[in-house]
Amino acid sequence: MILSSASPAGVALTLAAAVAYAVPAAGASRLSEHAARLALVAAWVLHGCVLAWGLVGDAPRFGFAPAVSVTAWLVLTVYTVETKVFPELRGRWALAGLGAAAVVLAFIFPGTPLHTTASPLLPLHWALGIASYGLFAAAVVHAWLMQRVEHTMRHAREPQAGLPLLTLERLTFRFATAGFVLLTATLLAGLFFSEVLYGRSWRWDHKTVFSVLSWLVFALLLLGRARFGWRGRKAVRVIYIGSLLLLLAYVGSRFVIEVILRRPA
Repeated sequence: MILSSASPAGVALTLAAAVAYAVPAAGASRLSEHAARLALVAAWVLHGCVLAWGLVGDAPRFGFAPAVSVTAWLVLTVYTVETKVFPELRGRWALAGLGAAAVVLAFIFPGTPLHTTASPLLPLHWALGIASYGLFAAAVVHAWLMQRVEHTMRHAREPQAGLPLLTLERLTFRFATAGFVLLTATLLAGLFFSEVLYGRSWRWDHKTVFSVLSWLVFALLLLGRARFGWRGRKAVRVIYIGSLLLLLAYVGSRFVIEVILRRPA
């Protein structure tokens, strides 16, 4: 943990974003729909400012917690866009809680300093990987909403997700497919351009193994969907397994290095 390295502006932005997220998370039952939506949008904007300040204001750093923070912000970006098309989409309090936790976690564990690289492909490689994280995380959120709708339907209660089950299912697989495409591009870039990106050849470390396992799980999911019509609980379980493996690939390995082993990445 390196709290003292943060600038006053970075600390102020982080606290403002965390408090802004706490408003719709803690006051979900007391705020009106319009007020809760505005509070979440304000928190999302402040969160984006925190991420931008981390790149241009303070010394750039990255690690498992900043990766979680960027992923949470991307999920909230997707949600913000989706609510324009589907205003009845629910889950705002849970996403606000996720955003608050991600902002605070990245403040406590800011990661290690980024090294200057001669390759302009490395930021693109990182962007592809983080974008795939965000899309798979969005698929997980929609899969969770699917489960809520199925649960309420089985118990003859009014669904709380706000969207029909088939619409949620379609959105879930769209996000999973887009994430799979970006994950494929990330792995191919690492395979063919590893020496350019990292100055070493491709190697089978923990991050690579978990990434490939996640790719195989999502490939199985999409094949099962296309050939055998997988849906419902089976599809949701596969999405959870693939996302967990992908989480272990970068976030998990960096957590072990930074927090448990306390070694520079």
